[in-house]
Amino acid sequence: MKVLIVRVGAMGDVLHTLPAVAALRLAHPDWQIDWVVDPRWAPLLVDREGNGPIVHRVHLAETRLWSKSPASLATLRSILGLRRALRSERYDLTVDMQGTLRSAVIGWMSGAPQLAGYNDPRESLAARFYSRRLTRRGTHVVEQGAALLGEACGLTLEPVDITLPSDTRAEAWAEQEVRSRPLLMLAPGGGWGAKHWPAERFGEVARETLLRVSDCVVNAGSGNTSLAAQVAAASNGAARVVACDIAQLAALMRRCDLFLGGDSGPTHLAAAQAVPLVALFGPTDPARNGPWGPGAKIVLRDPASVTSYRHVDTIDPGLANIPVNAVVDALKRLI
Repeated sequence: MKVLIVRVGAMGDVLHTLPAVAALRLAHPDWQIDWVVDPRWAPLLVDREGNGPIVHRVHLAETRLWSKSPASLATLRSILGLRRALRSERYDLTVDMQGTLRSAVIGWMSGAPQLAGYNDPRESLAARFYSRRLTRRGTHVVEQGAALLGEACGLTLEPVDITLPSDTRAEAWAEQEVRSRPLLMLAPGGGWGAKHWPAERFGEVARETLLRVSDCVVNAGSGNTSLAAQVAAASNGAARVVACDIAQLAALMRRCDLFLGGDSGPTHLAAAQAVPLVALFGPTDPARNGPWGPGAKIVLRDPASVTSYRHVDTIDPGLANIPVNAVVDALKRLI
């Protein structure tokens, strides 16, 4: 059996899909399970040599290029190259676990005789491409993904803990980057501004001596370098900015003893790697999108928060209500 998973991004979404795919791998170690993903998130699936603990291979969907230059020759070549690579594998089944028009079209390009997806995808037009439209079951997106993939494959799947690829160069970099332990990582970013707890408060947390951490780093991933710098400035020297790619972030996360972040990719990465964490939620529902993994975790959400998923820049009022002392108390409990 040759199965293709379509989950192009983003980081947290890929991590929330992995427990279902890992369960399928355990159930059928003899099956070929491949994945279409944005190049940015491929290190969550395979190492530099293309080897991974869960999937056989990845196909890269260069979505940034497609969005930036939709009518360019480079985009046309990229899309046609992906189509050729997918068709050449002759997949028996493709499962669109993203539910957007783009992911559905990618699934259709595979030419698999069966293309399965939710009957209520995120973008309704996506369902027109599916030969099998399956009912969404479960509360958390991880549970929903396991139900979708299981039914598409004729199995009952329960999500399992995942193992991420280990990159030798990234591990060596992380070993040098850690100055002392215990190590606390702060991740102030998120998909949009409504999910951003104020940078000044992250800085206050870093200054809290009662946490008794020896080192505090602020994650500066793609797009939030300025935000990380604001946190470091507000910490008065208690925290330092660390800029890293995805492989390096995963390696550094393995060495963290404590983590604080919002509803963001690094938070879900910490959960997947069993790092004790405090997660701050506002306009998104932690029952559906919360951190999933085997480690200790505390999720803080004010009753004033309304589940809207609106992509706005203004901080969610409920998230703004979460005080520094509540966050510090939660972190102390995990220590």
